[in-house]
Amino acid sequence: MEKVMEEKMIYDAAIIGTGPAGISAAITLKIRNKNVLLLGSRNLSSKIEKAHLIQNYPGLPSVTGKELQKNFLKHLEFMGIEITEDQITGCYPMGNRISLLSKSNREYTAKTLIVATGVNFGKPYEGEEEFLGRGVSYCATCDAPLYRGKSCVIIGQTAAEEKEAEFMAELCSKVTYVPLYKEDPKISEKVEVLKDVPVRIEGDMKARKLVLKNAEIEADGFFILRESISPKQLVPGLKIEGSHILVDRNMETNIPGIFACGDVTGLPYQYIKAAGEGNVAALSAVKYL
Repeated sequence: MEKVMEEKMIYDAAIIGTGPAGISAAITLKIRNKNVLLLGSRNLSSKIEKAHLIQNYPGLPSVTGKELQKNFLKHLEFMGIEITEDQITGCYPMGNRISLLSKSNREYTAKTLIVATGVNFGKPYEGEEEFLGRGVSYCATCDAPLYRGKSCVIIGQTAAEEKEAEFMAELCSKVTYVPLYKEDPKISEKVEVLKDVPVRIEGDMKARKLVLKNAEIEADGFFILRESISPKQLVPGLKIEGSHILVDRNMETNIPGIFACGDVTGLPYQYIKAAGEGNVAALSAVKYL
């Protein structure tokens, strides 16, 4: 019952990303007494966690990434802000509401949206965007029913995607898993593992083949599972320049009610800059509301 109520709730603001920008935005919105949905990882940001030493964050001289991560989590807990671990695959403005569709096949609704996803450094493969929705997908859970009894290829950026491959193996006649990480996948024998480097996707009216550096795989569906989705695909219609979302000084995008902050808006890639932009984005969202 609790989950059903959560799915039907209309949030004042949904924030995608749990780096400094997203956390800062969530804290400011909470202070302004807004109902916030913070989407991301409870480990926050891998970029923070791996940082050796940070010396330009006011009040925290010579802090390590793990120490900063710990302080962020304490602040969220103190403010009563929970993190919803769910990856959003698409955001669609619908009048005065924004619908967010997730990898877990859930739908969230918010009055405003703040994109704080960081920079997506993975360039799309040749043919990826061309065949998106025509044999290429970013969400195995969402599109799994379309490939029941068929063959599919899953490209996984992290070991977390092994679960998706296991799930697809229960439905598909054949699943080939292409891991993009060094560790050996711990995966069922139902899944064929192929360690290689994807190059491009080929097809006609729909995707038919994945060409890798040393092999080619023909299949009915191709799932590209990354830690984050490019802003261009996440929010159709956003004005993008390179890998960055175009915003003004108020962190407003070209779509009313949608704001962006942090690394996803451009250089410099600095924690303090991201946190400041998160604060501005939140205040702009409050003003919009």
